[in-house]
Amino acid sequence: MSAVRSLRKLSRAALLGATPRDSLPDAIEHVAKVHRAHHPRADLRPLRRAYMLAESSHRGQMRKSGEPYITHPLAVTLLLAQLGAETTTLTASLLHDTVEDTAVTLEQVRQEFGDQVCYLVDGVTKLEKVDYGSAAEPETFRKMLVATGNDVRVMSIKLADRLHNMRTLGVMRREKQVRIAKVTRDVLIPLAERLGIQALKSELEDLVFAILHPEEHTATRELIREHNSRPDPLTGFAAQVRRTLREAGIAAQVLIRPRHTVSVHRLRLKRGQLGDCDYARLLVLVDEDADCYAVLGELHTCFAPLVSEFKDFIAAPKFNLYQSLHTAIADEEGRVAEVLVRTRRMHRVAETGVIALGDPHVAGETAPDAAEGAAQGPAAATADAAGERTDPTRPGWLSRLLEWQSHAPDPNTFWQELRDELAQDLEITVYCAVPGAEGTAGGALPLPAGATCVDAAYARLGEAAHRCIGARVNGRLAALTTVLRDGDALQLFLESSHGSPSGPSPEWLDHVRTPSARLAIREWLAAHGRREGDQAVSEPAAGREGTRQAAREVLSEAAREELHQERRRHQELRDEPHRRLGQPYVPQEVEEHPEQYAEYGENIPVVPGHPGTPVRLARCCTPVPTDAVTGFPVRGGAVTVHRDSCQSVARMASAGRLTLPVRWEQGDAGCRVTLRAEAFGRPHLLADLTEAIAAQGAAVVSADVEPPCEQRVRHTYTLQLPDAAGLPALMRAMRRVPGVYDVTRSVRQTAAN
Repeated sequence: MSAVRSLRKLSRAALLGATPRDSLPDAIEHVAKVHRAHHPRADLRPLRRAYMLAESSHRGQMRKSGEPYITHPLAVTLLLAQLGAETTTLTASLLHDTVEDTAVTLEQVRQEFGDQVCYLVDGVTKLEKVDYGSAAEPETFRKMLVATGNDVRVMSIKLADRLHNMRTLGVMRREKQVRIAKVTRDVLIPLAERLGIQALKSELEDLVFAILHPEEHTATRELIREHNSRPDPLTGFAAQVRRTLREAGIAAQVLIRPRHTVSVHRLRLKRGQLGDCDYARLLVLVDEDADCYAVLGELHTCFAPLVSEFKDFIAAPKFNLYQSLHTAIADEEGRVAEVLVRTRRMHRVAETGVIALGDPHVAGETAPDAAEGAAQGPAAATADAAGERTDPTRPGWLSRLLEWQSHAPDPNTFWQELRDELAQDLEITVYCAVPGAEGTAGGALPLPAGATCVDAAYARLGEAAHRCIGARVNGRLAALTTVLRDGDALQLFLESSHGSPSGPSPEWLDHVRTPSARLAIREWLAAHGRREGDQAVSEPAAGREGTRQAAREVLSEAAREELHQERRRHQELRDEPHRRLGQPYVPQEVEEHPEQYAEYGENIPVVPGHPGTPVRLARCCTPVPTDAVTGFPVRGGAVTVHRDSCQSVARMASAGRLTLPVRWEQGDAGCRVTLRAEAFGRPHLLADLTEAIAAQGAAVVSADVEPPCEQRVRHTYTLQLPDAAGLPALMRAMRRVPGVYDVTRSVRQTAAN
């Protein structure tokens, strides 16, 4: 009702006569008062001039409601003033329909009010249907998005404009109400959410809900009315919280924040039935960030917290600038209240989003502290190395949207893809590092929800991501197709920058989320004779050897050693529970089965004092000459030989099994050993590994390649070496093969009897 009364007041003031030259017209007195509350030093002269031009230009025009047209730009300007917008935005909002609906030109606006106001007015001006036909609406939104990419205030004005139009939509035909409501739901509400302007977004949601789902809206409003007719238990809950914080010496304001209609409806659908504490939340406002955590500590100490409801959006802000601590607590009577804890500045940003950041052309300016002056020309903008302005209010999702729309020339395709894009989940932030890549430092990387490591690689590196061969997420090796979550720490591994890259796999296209990654992959595949869905690599023959040669050194020595150490750490963690119990971890093999033991050619271990005793090498540790070994007699009079470091030795010795000393008598036939190579899957890996093995003089007795799992593969080779002393050099040579991150002696695990 307050909005209606304000509109009537503006309407009456707009019909009054002229005002003295230097005084403010009565129609904008209220706007000026609200504006000065946020910006005490604001220069109101541009607002006066803008109103005088808008009123004279729109004079005689009427809205369908029967009110003078000037009431619309006045109402839009009042909305933005209440949100704390600076003078330039308010000046442009007063003029936002003049170029579209009157004889005023953009050049006149530029001469009178400067480039910034002209840019904002142009950004929200619709394209003519006579020129664009049915494409006018999608092309208008495309134009607004492009303008928003350079100055987010364009979309702020558009959102306020749509909100006032939605408030007065009742005078239109039902079918037109539905069409406008659907566009608002599909495009403008998601944009308001992404820009963090919750004050506009919440009311837009309620207005759309009333038009598109009138029965559910009426039922939800009736629930809220019935709840409001009863005493609110949150009143007493808030008093308990105030008392608790006061006794702890924490200065805080505790408010009851009612849910808006759509929020209540969603919660009812989620829970089925609402309790008396579900219609609102407690809001605790403090002065400093540290006070937020102090409040949280007191609440979780003095009340029973619901740990599953805790979220820290201060340490990890949302993509749309939102910061708060979320928790839920229960009192002694078992009533549960949701609580939001934030500073007053966080609250201002949570309500108004990018509007709270002020003029994006002025470095370091925020709306409450901005030095006003709309009549001046555009301020000097901060520029990056490419000469483009860097704008902290231009979020990552907007940059991606702008890039994507430039590749969608067809208006219908753009319109549908825009709706689909905005209908997706929102944005995440990952922390991406690229070891060994010059000029690419780690840091926060915004990505759309559902993005994978491939998306992150192309977002961070551009075309250099063609060299990406592996990733680690939160310290663990992961497939490049792994879907990332908000706050993940990502480390990318690249092949050498020398020569041509091995290139992306066609299957990456099934997992990428960002248009930039999709375009780069498709361009590379097309340039190299590949098609989507290809499973095999089709490299040009002339370039194949060059690609192999260029990929000889995939990971830096430091990165490879780090991966190797990680495997050892995992082994230690696996052993830790057994170590604490005084029992070593033992692979579950059955040493009595003959098929477990490795044939050893003519290199016969000898058991002193037992000549002619059959000796077999256990496959769980595959000992070779020079290894320290221990023998265990088994059924049939044979002796099995294990490396002393094999965990089976400790297990069987602790069980009282008889041990026998063993020494090596190496013959001329060399030795046989089983090695396991862990690698990232890539074309020609098997050929390159066997080439490295042959270069060391070893012969492949057998090879086993397991099916790829999350783009990682495991190769197991049984090899005949001319001399056991060459084993370390062989393992180093295999680790140098591109994509191989570890080579170990094979350890068999079989089921125990």
